[in-house]
Amino acid sequence: MWGSGEEAACAGPRSSPPAPTTTPNPSWALADGSAPEVIGHLQEDYYNLCMEKSQKINSFILHILQELDEEIEKGSEGITLNIAGNSRLMPEERVTGLDVRYNFISDVGAYYAARLLQKQHNLIYLNLMFNDIGPEGGELIAKALHKNTTLKYLRMTGNKIENKGGMFFAAMLQINSSLEKLDLGDCDLGMQSVIALATVLTQNQTIKGINLNRPILYGEQEESTVHLGHMLKENHCLVELHMCKHNIKNWGIKQLCDALYLNRSLRYLDVSCNKITRDGMVCLADVLKSNTTLEVLDLSFNRIENAGAKYLSETLASHNRSLRALSVVSNNIEGEGLVALSESMKTNPTFSNVYIWGNKFDEATCVAYSDLIQMDRLKPANTDVEPFVVDGHVYLAEVSNGLKKHYYWRPTYGEACTNSPNAGFTLVPVGGHL
Repeated sequence: MWGSGEEAACAGPRSSPPAPTTTPNPSWALADGSAPEVIGHLQEDYYNLCMEKSQKINSFILHILQELDEEIEKGSEGITLNIAGNSRLMPEERVTGLDVRYNFISDVGAYYAARLLQKQHNLIYLNLMFNDIGPEGGELIAKALHKNTTLKYLRMTGNKIENKGGMFFAAMLQINSSLEKLDLGDCDLGMQSVIALATVLTQNQTIKGINLNRPILYGEQEESTVHLGHMLKENHCLVELHMCKHNIKNWGIKQLCDALYLNRSLRYLDVSCNKITRDGMVCLADVLKSNTTLEVLDLSFNRIENAGAKYLSETLASHNRSLRALSVVSNNIEGEGLVALSESMKTNPTFSNVYIWGNKFDEATCVAYSDLIQMDRLKPANTDVEPFVVDGHVYLAEVSNGLKKHYYWRPTYGEACTNSPNAGFTLVPVGGHL
């Protein structure tokens, strides 16, 4: 949790609080200018986080954490965090975001999360990622958003709300006009709920980003691409769309490409982990000749091979000047295709980020990307490879950069949403959090 819109994160190594200085009301001071007394681990983590982010300490949260520290000292196994905004102790700076990912909230906790959404009118970010919430809990949260007018970003990632829960979220989007980003990835959505969400988004003009990764789809008809393609033709507000693991093949990517000829808002398209091949790249390369809005394209873990990479590189070299980042990680591309992509960077000044790890590197590939980095055309932070030399030969090593490196996890120290590991979210910022 955090105050004044700052995200909660794991604090760094614990250290003793600094002695008060003569600076009037420093960032770590309480509202009255006094230094807080820190006596427990939760308080200390919160204190360190406030100092790290140069935020004023919320005395109400500090008081609650003191009580929790005392309960933990007594041997309590579970803790309940009550941050109700109508408490008489709550100062003017109320909590605006809550991050409780990877806990055991379940449907019972979802009931209280729903009540929080109904009563807390300052909350703009709620992360419930991987908390064993099922269809009933999903229903409670979705219905709570019928009247909530403040929440901007909700992460339900990894909670198995299934088709039933997905239908309640689709119904919610017909009513709610404030939510801007919704993450339903890995929620076991069914085809019915995916279609319902796509249908609702033809009318909803508020949602800017939606994640529909890994629904449970039966059959080989690629129906999800038909409905989401139709949605993209009608919707002129959506900026970010994730369709990872939708079993998209070449026919499906053609449906999306047909929509991209008409769509003028989408800037980030994620179709990673599908079954797209070289033939699908013919359609995509062609639409990129006229599309001027798409900036981030994630094709990771498909099978476009050399031919597909060359189709893309030809378009990027001679036509497209809007795409900034491309990921072709693990696409069975060999040296010829990888070198072609590197050549397109020499003539395209906009194309700045490329991710190629997991393909088949030869010496020409290693030299080509080493040259791009040495001539400063490709920044080391904008790719996932780094050159090194052994016995006069150039090789490429993997670097931990990507489009969404911290989507499922966060680092044990430092910021999760930093530029290099999360280039997609940095280049196309929709909401301030992962």
